[in-house]
Amino acid sequence: MDREPLSLGVPRQILESLPDDEGAAAMDMQRAVEGIERRINRAIDAADDESEAVSIAVDAIEHMEAQIETYDEFVPELRAWGQSPIYAIAWRNLHADLIMQLYEVEWLAESLDTERNYRMVEDGIRFGKRD
Repeated sequence: MDREPLSLGVPRQILESLPDDEGAAAMDMQRAVEGIERRINRAIDAADDESEAVSIAVDAIEHMEAQIETYDEFVPELRAWGQSPIYAIAWRNLHADLIMQLYEVEWLAESLDTERNYRMVEDGIRFGKRD
């Protein structure tokens, strides 16, 4: 497929929300985003058609949504233990922003919701079916 590679990044406001720990957390986030971007681009490049490429992007979005839920669960737990949840909040916000960045990719934007709706209906039918 001849598509522009996806370009994802860590938003400045998320980096600025991190405590100054000599930039270690910021570097971790940037490396993580580079890895996510690289994996998605490789998979999309290997896709046979646009439908498969969109499916790969939706898989990535669903994984990021699961990460958001995980980090969300950490926040009250960290607070209960008297710890700062700033890193959990920053990582949660990063994943939410990455999802938004995928929706900003022109060739993906129109198809992402269609694929996600298709999956919901397919899952609903499969789970609602009685044997």
